[in-house]
This record gives sequence, C-alpha cells and structure tokens, in this order.
Amino acid sequence: MSDRDVQTNDRQPSPDALSGRETYNIVSDTVVGANVRLKDNVLQAVVIGVCLLLGTVIGAVVTRDRIAGAVLGGFIGLLAGLFGSGIFLMVYRAVRHLRGRHD
Repeated sequence: MSDRDVQTNDRQPSPDALSGRETYNIVSDTVVGANVRLKDNVLQAVVIGVCLLLGTVIGAVVTRDRIAGAVLGGFIGLLAGLFGSGIFLMVYRAVRHLRGRHD
C-alpha cells in the first residue's frame, strides 16, 4: 500500500458535508418531495384544525341554514388553513435554506 492509498482511505467527511437527511430536506423543500419533518406536519395539522373549527362556527352563525353554513364555512376554513399554513412553511423553509440551515 502506498502513502497515497492510506491518505485516501483515511479521509473523513468534512464537517461542512451534509447528512443524507439534510440532503433530502433540501431536495424536498426546493424541488419536489414529501416533507417528513414532524414539527412542520404537526404545525400544519393544528393550523388546519383551528381554521376548520373557526370556519364551521362562523359559517353556522352567519347563515340562516346552520348546517349548510357550517359545512360551507368548514370547507372554506379547511382551504384557508391548508393554503395559509403551506405558504407560511414554504416561506419559512426558503429563509432557513438561504441562511444555510437545512435541518
């Protein structure tokens, strides 16, 4: 074995090298893929649930037909929570990536 072979076998990944998880997060956040971060998914579920509940209550209160208003309001709340939390997470993750944090 030459000195060159020993040097190439002893190389350690640099501290700046990304882990497999960080690489997946970069690709899934910037190109395509499912977000597997528990924190993000819990946040999105809570926001959607709160918006769904608020939409249902508001829809039931402001219409004469309470059931139809609750269903329509709940659906609108569901969509508002889905898009609102999704847009927030998109901007939040973009800012984190620009700062070099790929957790």
